[in-house]
Amino acid sequence: MVIVAGHIMVEPHQRESYLAGCVGVVEQARRAPGCLDFAIGADPLDPGRVNIFERWETQAAVEDFRGSGPSGEQTAAVLAATVAEYDIAGSRDLT
Repeated sequence: MVIVAGHIMVEPHQRESYLAGCVGVVEQARRAPGCLDFAIGADPLDPGRVNIFERWETQAAVEDFRGSGPSGEQTAAVLAATVAEYDIAGSRDLT
């Protein structure tokens, strides 16, 4: 399993429009083969922060999806990014 997690920073006044532009990406990701979870959301404390979380079955599934990444307009809105991929060997259900 692969987890992609982190955050990006955008101008606070642009965050809502940035997130609106992400709806199609989230829909596309959640339909993609190997996608277990995909979320992009507003941080409740920092008005310029957008949190990223993805969970994929395999690295190949992540790479297949990456070809359909953010639009040029979305990329231009990003001021900074701290996002990493994590290879996961196991997990425990906490529910």
